[in-house]
Amino acid sequence: MHLIGIDLGGTKIEGAIIDPASPAEPVHRLRHATESARGYEHIIGRIAKVVDDLRAAHPGEFPQSLGIGTPGTLDPKTQLQRGSNTQCLNGRPLKADLEARLGMPVVIENDANCFALAEATLGAARGYETVFGIIMGTGCGGGYVVHNKVLHGCHGIAGEWGQLVIEPGGEVSGYGTRGIIEVYIAGPALEAFYEKESGARRGLKEIAARVDEDAAAAATIERLKDYFPRALAFIVDTFDPHAVVIGGGVGNLDVLYGAEMRERIGARIFAPTFEAALLKPQLGDSAGVFGAAMLTAD
Repeated sequence: MHLIGIDLGGTKIEGAIIDPASPAEPVHRLRHATESARGYEHIIGRIAKVVDDLRAAHPGEFPQSLGIGTPGTLDPKTQLQRGSNTQCLNGRPLKADLEARLGMPVVIENDANCFALAEATLGAARGYETVFGIIMGTGCGGGYVVHNKVLHGCHGIAGEWGQLVIEPGGEVSGYGTRGIIEVYIAGPALEAFYEKESGARRGLKEIAARVDEDAAAAATIERLKDYFPRALAFIVDTFDPHAVVIGGGVGNLDVLYGAEMRERIGARIFAPTFEAALLKPQLGDSAGVFGAAMLTAD
């Protein structure tokens, strides 16, 4: 049975029809600009266009429900969007409005949860009982998957590990909080640390390549090697996942996956050694839309 997923981003909307039996080759896939500056109603229309174009490209039996990954979360009590960096979505009944516009049931999920679900069901962590999916990019997001189901929690914020305080009274975040994980190991945070140490501005990939010749680069990667195991220990000691999948730009760095990192994590957790799998994602930039599609799998 084919599934349809939408990955709603601030600049683009990706839609795909997939066959869960062979997800690496979508039945059809397309992208349109979000044009979010034109407001909430316009975004609703752009999503509808993606669905219409998918329907036109697949004139046979069309999926009867839609999964959509969005920035921010759906408040389980009010059914309104919140915490989105696309500000016009916040406080709006996106699920209800989409269902009215499209005439089909819609399942909405945080984009990090979609990433985690995709990798747990179709990607690198397929077959593991419990999975923690991490996105370490502009921010630090995450999602818990248990037996191929996303764990939401009472407030709909399960997996927001980047908001945990790792340095009480530490650096101020964009949310006004102090010392949270995100301000130490998100991509922009590491790049800002390098710039402070060196006086030069470089991208994270270039910084990592300069470790052997650049003291500021070495200090930046050491900062990551110090803070990441401390941050992940919170998750291991409370959720104890069988597998951890690390996406986002920071997740591309090999230093996160070697024996030294496993030893550092092991030294921080309430267990003799760290045995869980540390995995690179397999689905690349398709993970969000695949995870959105899998929201409607049952």
